[in-house]
Amino acid sequence: MHYFREADSNYKDFCKIQSLNVESEVIEIYMRSPLRLENDLGFFDIEETGGTIDFEFEGIKFSNLFDFYFFLDAISELNNHKSEQLSDQEVAERLFRYVINNA
Repeated sequence: MHYFREADSNYKDFCKIQSLNVESEVIEIYMRSPLRLENDLGFFDIEETGGTIDFEFEGIKFSNLFDFYFFLDAISELNNHKSEQLSDQEVAERLFRYVINNA
């Protein structure tokens, strides 16, 4: 998350760093199941997941949180409201609460 709160960050570079297909229709963000804020995230092309809610990768079960476009919009909105000065932890908690309450 911190990466996207920096001025010089961008989606394409992130995809390259994570070995993701930049040309994918959408990258989805999953969390290792069961959902807990401290669990690892996984980034997968929708072509790989088929848009499923639950996805298994290398024997590990993941649950879909949201797509990358939603994430980028949320981070952009937070960056536009710098007066709040939320920490990365607080941003993660807000996004996690959103997922849990809107599941």
